[in-house]
Amino acid sequence: MPHRKLKLLSANIQAGSSTRRYSDYAMRSWSHVLPAGNKRGSLDAIAELAGGHDIVGLQESDPGSWRSGFTNQTHYLAERGGFDYWSHQPNRRVGSVASSANGLLSKLEPLEVVDHTLPGRISGRGVLLARFGEGDDGLTIAVAHLSLGAQSRLAQLSFIAELLSDHPHAVLMGDFNCTSDRPEMEVLYKHTRLQPPACAVHTFPSWKPQRAIDHILVTGDLGCRAMRAMPAAASDHLALSLELDVPEQALRR
Repeated sequence: MPHRKLKLLSANIQAGSSTRRYSDYAMRSWSHVLPAGNKRGSLDAIAELAGGHDIVGLQESDPGSWRSGFTNQTHYLAERGGFDYWSHQPNRRVGSVASSANGLLSKLEPLEVVDHTLPGRISGRGVLLARFGEGDDGLTIAVAHLSLGAQSRLAQLSFIAELLSDHPHAVLMGDFNCTSDRPEMEVLYKHTRLQPPACAVHTFPSWKPQRAIDHILVTGDLGCRAMRAMPAAASDHLALSLELDVPEQALRR
């Protein structure tokens, strides 16, 4: 069966803000709500990294609030990175000064993109679902940013598992805020064809990676290789990159 190689990237971009040490969370907290710092320079660096990939999932991309200078960062990255197709899912607003979104950048035209609100004790989480290819065998890409609390993550992963349960060619990428062997992750492995990663790639914190909490999970019929962590400018997360072998039939329109 003929296959097509795709390069995927998942990146929590922290809205272009800079965090290089734990003390920055306190000392540079202003950068998360003010239109200051070198956010444009960070976005340009992320765009250069993203541009070497076919499909990119973004987390913490500002959809256009005061802190980003009213720039839709997903749109900006699409233009700078050479992506013809982009979509975003605003899901959390901090007063009137900051907002956060999941984003999708793609060099392939998706057949449809659907937003879903995720359950949780605190509202403001979502999953962005894009479908490439007709029929039940089409490729489905999901981008999510999960909660910090285990109970909320379990509810969110159960919801995502239901969405992806019937998809043989699926990818779930994003900031999970947990490792792949946590008990709540079992709901994905049990009710979908998504597989645990073969090895843990540490992504957080970016300046001294000690935790593998960002993931690109794929179903067993998709071959993946060359997974590695890469700097996403000055974000507190490293980005995850991998190469995916997708059956041509999963991309057929």
